Amino acid sequence: MTTTNKMPVLFLGHGSPMNAIEDNEFSRGWKEIGKSIPRPRAILCISAHWETRGTLLTAMAKPRTFHDFGGFPKELSDFQYPAPGSPELANEVKSLVTKTSAGLDETWGLDHGSWSVICHLYPKADVPVVQLSLDYMQNPHYHYDLAKELAVLRTKGILIIGSGNMVHNLRMVSWDKFHEPVFGFDWAIEANDKMKEFITSGDHKSLINYKMQGRAFQLAIPTPDHFLPLLYTLALQEKGEEVALFNDKPVMGSLTMTSLKIG
Repeated sequence: MTTTNKMPVLFLGHGSPMNAIEDNEFSRGWKEIGKSIPRPRAILCISAHWETRGTLLTAMAKPRTFHDFGGFPKELSDFQYPAPGSPELANEVKSLVTKTSAGLDETWGLDHGSWSVICHLYPKADVPVVQLSLDYMQNPHYHYDLAKELAVLRTKGILIIGSGNMVHNLRMVSWDKFHEPVFGFDWAIEANDKMKEFITSGDHKSLINYKMQGRAFQLAIPTPDHFLPLLYTLALQEKGEEVALFNDKPVMGSLTMTSLKIG
């Protein structure tokens, strides 16, 4: 099915898994976005929390809610998001990807990078969700180019979501600021502001080459996992498409919740 209207593309800064069960400014921001965009036929989510050797797609009809974390309240560990999968979409994406031979996975399910945010967009869990993994062997340009191969999905009612955090350094988190609404170290704010400049000016090359952007970026992106989903989102931006930022705040010193909608 091809439609004349393109679905938007989202990058969601997901932060703590607790956002799944909390009513806060970030979960409310995701709820509002869910209300403001067309209802998708299905969702393809690129989560920071599924790194693999090679590229995989969840292909089961009923993905499990994967609690890939520890140390949180039982209420969170008991949380279920029983969205259906879509073997049909998994096979469609597999056929679109030419940069590699994407595999079909029957074991992973939905990790918290996907369900902790999608549960606020579609609380009834009635939109099928497929996850696309991040090949940790590949460089940022590879991921950006692979994402471009997914562009046609936007015309077929598929909502593509990248879920990570633009600034994400867990080793430097100020845990005593866990319940403080807004707090960011100077380097985190500097890196986040520069990223937003690159995003709004369409300078994707500088973001792909993030390792060349100085100390603030080195601290903001100590590992690529939470940053790469942003590149998947930006790769799908078409010429002239506007970017809207929301949830644009730092938390716990070394994380930013900045999210964006393209289209």
